[in-house]
Amino acid sequence: MPLRDKFGRAITDLRISITDRCNYRCVYCRTGNEGAQYPDLKLDEYLRIVQVLVSLGIEKVRITGGEPLLRRGVVDFVRQLSELRSISGHKLDLAITTNGHLLPAMAQPLKDAGLNRITVSMDAVDPEKFARITRVKDGYERVVAGIRASRRAGLDPVKVNCVLLRGFNEDQILEFAKFSREEGVIVRFIEFMPLEEDRVWTPEVVVTLDEIVRTISGWRPLRPLAPNIASETARRYTFDDGVGEIGIIAPVSHPFCGHCSRIRITSDGKLRTCLFSLFDHDLYAVMQGGGTDRDMAEYIEAVVQKKEARHHIGEPGFMQPSRSMVHIGG
Repeated sequence: MPLRDKFGRAITDLRISITDRCNYRCVYCRTGNEGAQYPDLKLDEYLRIVQVLVSLGIEKVRITGGEPLLRRGVVDFVRQLSELRSISGHKLDLAITTNGHLLPAMAQPLKDAGLNRITVSMDAVDPEKFARITRVKDGYERVVAGIRASRRAGLDPVKVNCVLLRGFNEDQILEFAKFSREEGVIVRFIEFMPLEEDRVWTPEVVVTLDEIVRTISGWRPLRPLAPNIASETARRYTFDDGVGEIGIIAPVSHPFCGHCSRIRITSDGKLRTCLFSLFDHDLYAVMQGGGTDRDMAEYIEAVVQKKEARHHIGEPGFMQPSRSMVHIGG
């Protein structure tokens, strides 16, 4: 039986960050400072944490960062995670979220190691605008090459995530819609959330789901698709001819907290029950202090019971978490 929180939600999805280092400095995420803020664990320590969580019913593991492909040994780490499928006795879905910069050479090895799916963060399909957002000059061509390498490797469906910020890249909505159709990828637009280091978020900067749908539908009709699972974060659409797929993740304008199935492990081994949690729970301290797998499992079960009912973005008194997105794990 899967983990369940006090609201009855099944907890089946894990996001685990293996570093908070990143080789990009995206304007909606980083202040521009270099390096990590928190220490990384050893990969075998992350592996043990995942093993315990899989024993508790976790079915999906997404490796995140920072930029996870910066970690030396990440391919072997994926291979070790894939071996948990035989141990767990159930299908274990393995995915990575990456900025794609190192993906051209790594897509096939990751697939061979047992990776199921990949998501690439990409916030413009215009090279100059891409450089302005990421503050990296040579990134655009490498990311597109990484997306294509992932498709050739069979990591389908490749998902491309675009965070929209008014004044930066809302003019890319139609270009991404065309990109989905031309490249055979799922493009997912994400409403800008208050998780950036600079604390510049305001409701006015958010490009909402309704606005995105209106913009695309004015170019070519969209039709909704049924969710793959109840806890899916994205509302799914395709075009009138069935070519291409658009997803919209709208935590600000259309929250989906009632179906949330996710927990997170930060790169320094803290368990978080929500992106907007105000508290970390130090799972690594339990392990480092000599805790057994059973001790860790009991700690996880107790923390899951503290999972929040919902976030409070935009409400009076809302407080941003002390960690930004790059230090929580995407």
